[in-house]
Amino acid sequence: MTSDLLLDRARELWTELAVKPVEFSSSSGANIVVSPGSRLCPPLWTGIVVLGGARIVTVPSVQIAKLMAGVSSTLSGEELVDEDRLREVLPVLDVLGPASLFYLDRADFLPVQGGAAVEDAVCGDDELAALLARAGEDDPDESGLEDITSPAFVLRENDGVVAAAGYQAWPHSVAHLSVLVAPSHRGRGLARVVASAAVAHALDAGLLPQWRARPHPSKRVALALGFQELGSQLSVRFGDAVSPALAGETAV
Repeated sequence: MTSDLLLDRARELWTELAVKPVEFSSSSGANIVVSPGSRLCPPLWTGIVVLGGARIVTVPSVQIAKLMAGVSSTLSGEELVDEDRLREVLPVLDVLGPASLFYLDRADFLPVQGGAAVEDAVCGDDELAALLARAGEDDPDESGLEDITSPAFVLRENDGVVAAAGYQAWPHSVAHLSVLVAPSHRGRGLARVVASAAVAHALDAGLLPQWRARPHPSKRVALALGFQELGSQLSVRFGDAVSPALAGETAV
């Protein structure tokens, strides 16, 4: 599958998650839509997705739409998902991300051959719950492992499950990958092993694997499996009441 076809499928996914009709902008600036129920971001946040240089933005209000219209016409796609750059020009209270977006075609898949034996587990079993508990508070949330709809693909050692991966079924036949390795077992390539099994399962089901990564180790695993980085996602929260005057001054 060419990058163009991967881009088309990825863009179809994110435009549906926007909830309100919007298309990726092929010109300067971003296409912005007021969509309080957008799934690009948490409720009442602003969601920004850049894929192949084209961008869409969902916002919770008309005032914030005006605010974003002004800056999106002057910022590049890379700047629009750069937290520091946004804070220079907008009254940002908080952000989630940015996260890089990777996609994979079967022809490019680089599966792990041999090595440790990967087993299937039922999400929610005691050993998987123990792995989530061992990983602390932030890493399990970041991984999304608790939300998978596929089987969990795990590696076991003497002290139980030390690595697990799976995926959540998203719209447009997308498989959103989740991977988690126990802190004491990181740096040994286990993430790639379990992720390879989950990716193979998704491809066999006719799904498009999606990998969303923030930390560099996660990006390295995605690239090692053959994923292509096609864009980025960022969620932004502004104040409860953005000044109309500020919105008017920023808009062009």
